[in-house]
Amino acid sequence: MYCKKQKFQQYFWRCALVVLLVLIVGGSGVDEAHALLRQHHDSPDVLRYHSQVSIKDEKGYAWQVLLFKQNYNNVVKELRLRLVAFPGVVEIAHPQPLLIETAERKLLTASDAYALTAPAPNVGEYELTDVLAKLPTTDALKLYVPVPFGKPLVLNIPNTVVTEWQWLVTEID
Repeated sequence: MYCKKQKFQQYFWRCALVVLLVLIVGGSGVDEAHALLRQHHDSPDVLRYHSQVSIKDEKGYAWQVLLFKQNYNNVVKELRLRLVAFPGVVEIAHPQPLLIETAERKLLTASDAYALTAPAPNVGEYELTDVLAKLPTTDALKLYVPVPFGKPLVLNIPNTVVTEWQWLVTEID
């Protein structure tokens, strides 16, 4: 009886190890990013929403990508896209615009909101109010982030994130 119990425990732990390895190895190749709508308080009675996602560029550097509304007191609410790289790894060239490429290879330009006064070299913020209305709601995008030297870094924005951006703009006020 003791031998069967010992064999069962060995079998159980081997199976558990195999399942764990499959989960680790299988999950490591997942590249898809999902945005997350988040709430924040501007003041005690004012609740706002923004879309936030972490995306890696083609060099493997992680970026925080935030879409949010600004100037809620105005009739036309400004939309801003903030890009934040890890400090000391990437510098964003200011006052260069952000280029946005659609799936149909249409190029759109978003002006630099931090043209003169960026809070840090690794932070960029771009005005998307006019641009977002021209974007397809279901297609992925490429963002070309301007850097001081060389070609721009490319951030691939999945279609799920673009869809969420459109939802944030049209459904949430």
